[in-house]
Amino acid sequence: MAVSLAAVLILIPTLVVSLLYLLSGKKPSNNGKRRLPPSPPGLPFLGHIHFLGSLPHRGLGSLAAKHGPVLLIRLGRVPTVLVSSAVAAEEVMKSRDLAFASRPRVVMAERLLYGRDVAFAPYGDYWRQTRRICAVHLLSPRRILSFRRVREEEAAALVERVRTGAGAGAVVDLSELLIAYANYVVSRAAFGDDSARGLYEGDDRGRELRKVFAEFDVLLGTTPLGELLPGMGWVDSVRGLEGKARRTFEALDGMVEKVIEDHRRRRRQAGGRQMRDDADGNDHRDFVDVLLDVNETDKDAGVRLGTVEIKAIILDMFAGGTSTTTTAMEWTMAELITHPRAMRKLQDEIRAAVGGADHVTEDHVDKVGYLKAVVKETLRLHPPVPLLVPREPPADAEILGHHVPARTQVVINSWAIGRDPATWERPDEFWPERFLDSSVDFRGQDFELVPFGAGRRGCPGIGFAMATLEMAIASLLHRFDWEPAGGNMPGTLLDMSEVNGIAVRIKGGLPLVAKAWFP
Repeated sequence: MAVSLAAVLILIPTLVVSLLYLLSGKKPSNNGKRRLPPSPPGLPFLGHIHFLGSLPHRGLGSLAAKHGPVLLIRLGRVPTVLVSSAVAAEEVMKSRDLAFASRPRVVMAERLLYGRDVAFAPYGDYWRQTRRICAVHLLSPRRILSFRRVREEEAAALVERVRTGAGAGAVVDLSELLIAYANYVVSRAAFGDDSARGLYEGDDRGRELRKVFAEFDVLLGTTPLGELLPGMGWVDSVRGLEGKARRTFEALDGMVEKVIEDHRRRRRQAGGRQMRDDADGNDHRDFVDVLLDVNETDKDAGVRLGTVEIKAIILDMFAGGTSTTTTAMEWTMAELITHPRAMRKLQDEIRAAVGGADHVTEDHVDKVGYLKAVVKETLRLHPPVPLLVPREPPADAEILGHHVPARTQVVINSWAIGRDPATWERPDEFWPERFLDSSVDFRGQDFELVPFGAGRRGCPGIGFAMATLEMAIASLLHRFDWEPAGGNMPGTLLDMSEVNGIAVRIKGGLPLVAKAWFP
């Protein structure tokens, strides 16, 4: 969905000509008796691309605030229905969920995920079976609990990295540490301790791998201009998009291929399946071993998982479990830093729950109700993926009485829904207390809060992501008092500017001062 500002600026000559025709923009046809959604005036050739700007969720949010919650816009040659209210989102993701369960073709996902992943796959047998494999075998509550040790160990390691970097009042780049934490957790869950340790062995190697994953996230959130505007593929070439995609794919493909082959070799040496149960019968297999086992034991899988399918699913886990989780952790810390009263209240609850223990555990986290409220409020204001992955009805459909022609892209603006003044009191204010006596949650049943989507295409990894996030936030707030760099100077504020990608992150990162706290 993201189109860079530089790419749009290249089209200035076209914009100048198009502006001459702005007032002659035609109203959309009513397609006989069927009523299409309203459509604001656009530009010839470009359609409504110019409304995207550098932060499309905000540009499209402003468009919806002016023209309505269900709009028909045109992104170049791509007709798109923009959904920006809870009522309309509920119709798409619940009442008519099956009609809108498919996906449009996403070029970058095909390039980077082999066209065999789960998140971007069109609705059909392959998607249904691989989605079930992920939900049952990889991301079930039991499987998530099996990685509790990983989360607790990596959270303790995160605290130690902060302690090491925060000596003598030094500024800590918390964003980089959170990225590393999320990568370590997902890598250990996906590949196992030994393989993950080998991937990140050495600081330089770890930084290089995180850089590759960062490029992967940016590319997944990038729509080649040539896909929107016929004849403009040369702009993508000038930007070097093809080269970046090729290099990133080759780096990730080689890494995952090696890990899978290592697992297969160990399995051959061990004589078959890897049942890594501990003394209590807990299953500690990593994702790769689970996927290799599915073919041998799950007769209902209905799909053969070859190397390509396993690689695609594993990279889906990284896309959903690193960038989006890191983004949510960043925004949570940023909001707490800029609202010190809320931070102190949360710290008091965490420290009371932990008591005299050396480290935070998930048992402690479960006792801190205010943490849940803070996370919900952060996800309301800053959904990691503010424009949910597009949907596409294969046949004609309807949204709130508006006709949606087959193969029209449908985009849900979860950012605009979370800030809708018709739904939320003080919608732009960080106020976690609103959730203390509220049953509203983000798991797909309450459509005024949909940071992870809902229905058939809702994110199956919510439980894994939230466990990872809460463990890190609780650990950081337990052991340290935080303030922005230069926080003792009057008027010093944390820069909350956004930068677009598959996840919308804090542009300047989190340069913070951490002061150790001792009970």
